[in-house]
Amino acid sequence: MQGHYNVLFLCTGNSARSIMAEAILNAKGRPNFTAYSAGSHPSGKLRPEALRQLEISHIPANNLRSKSWDDFALPNSPRFDFILTVCDHAAQEVCPIWPGHPATAHWGIPDPAAIRGRQDDIERAFRDAFFRLDRGIGLLLSLPLSTLDRDALRRELDRIGRTLTRSEHNSPALAERASGDRP
Repeated sequence: MQGHYNVLFLCTGNSARSIMAEAILNAKGRPNFTAYSAGSHPSGKLRPEALRQLEISHIPANNLRSKSWDDFALPNSPRFDFILTVCDHAAQEVCPIWPGHPATAHWGIPDPAAIRGRQDDIERAFRDAFFRLDRGIGLLLSLPLSTLDRDALRRELDRIGRTLTRSEHNSPALAERASGDRP
């Protein structure tokens, strides 16, 4: 693979994880990558905590909006090189048929929007999700895409997903929630 790459990040609500991933890749991957995001059941609004993480990291959040994955299954839609699911629900749903046979992978990032409780716990969950996505995108950007065949690329994308899932066990916020400890 070589050239310019279009990436679609999928999540159910398209309000937090996929939105952050779209913004991170568009900020760090230009000019070789263009990122998009969508949801199977878009919420229609963006989580303010996700936008705050982007702001803190000086990543532009203009033009971001919650949208349906059906918007990208139209004849005039961009052709995608990569389709990456970032939530478990979207990974299990029947997706539209994507033209061009893009490479697909699942990067399971825990849903920060599912956290209830104190505001600092919620913010920590969004920060953890942001850092995981940023790490995965950094690994994607470091791949020698022009030298990988389709099978090798899929293996590398899956490896990144496994790396992000393993890091869940090292997450301070998740460890606190699991143990019930509060700082």
